[in-house]
Amino acid sequence: MSIQKAVLPVAGLGTRFLPATKAQPKEMLPIVDKPLVQYAVEEASRSGIKSIVFVIGAGKDSILHHFQQDSDLEQVLAEKGKDDLVALVQSVADLVNKRAYVYQWDPKGLGDAIRQAHREVGEKPFAVLLPDDVIDSEVPCIKQMMDVHAGYNASVIAIQEVARDAVSSYGIIQGELETGSEWNGRVFRIKDMFEKPKPADAPSNLAIIGRYILTPGIFSELGETARGAGGEIQLTDALRRLLAKEPIYGYVFEGTRYEAGDKLVFLQATVELALKRDDLGKPFREYLKALKLG
Repeated sequence: MSIQKAVLPVAGLGTRFLPATKAQPKEMLPIVDKPLVQYAVEEASRSGIKSIVFVIGAGKDSILHHFQQDSDLEQVLAEKGKDDLVALVQSVADLVNKRAYVYQWDPKGLGDAIRQAHREVGEKPFAVLLPDDVIDSEVPCIKQMMDVHAGYNASVIAIQEVARDAVSSYGIIQGELETGSEWNGRVFRIKDMFEKPKPADAPSNLAIIGRYILTPGIFSELGETARGAGGEIQLTDALRRLLAKEPIYGYVFEGTRYEAGDKLVFLQATVELALKRDDLGKPFREYLKALKLG
């Protein structure tokens, strides 16, 4: 069954980027000239997913407006002869054929955010993309995972090797490598998973990152999941419950991930993605070479 809908949880407070996020959503912070949330929507769109469920919170209406058509702005740009900008603005609205907005008034964690999307998602497998994770890849990360899902007909979680001393910042899987598959040693049958374990207790250094293909069975498990780490409803805890009933696979995706919720990585992403741009790459590279760092 193909994946038709994607859930984007965008209700977080963005406290790590205060004061910039005091009056605007963290997801609207731009890397070069596109907000974080647009990178995630573009990834879904490039993967063939045109129906997006945004889980938003108070003060996040600018996300809603960003993906809506703005006839007034288009008219002003057209009158000034800026047809290229008209096309650019229209292309953002065209990324999504169908959009739904669900409010998470009480930020009780990622698991709760996904649970709020149940009515809009229905009883079919769906994708989840966390805009904090910007993934630069030739084949969109979520499309890679959709292919794995089609092969196994099960939930798929994106995973990545991290430094052993960093495992306490992630959900970590315990898994068994699937041999003989077409994914060249990138797929693991998950046996268990642990939310932010101490390095000494972690079963591996394979970390869960912000891309998921989930079966609808996750909704009933989220409904039975109590608050866990940080007093929040943890998706990892619900996935452990689901694991007792159906298989879940971890997939080591191809591409470069930027955890843009981290200030330093946000800056790195800005530099590296700007250098890849046809319009900015060459002059920006020359500027960087000319800097006297020291």
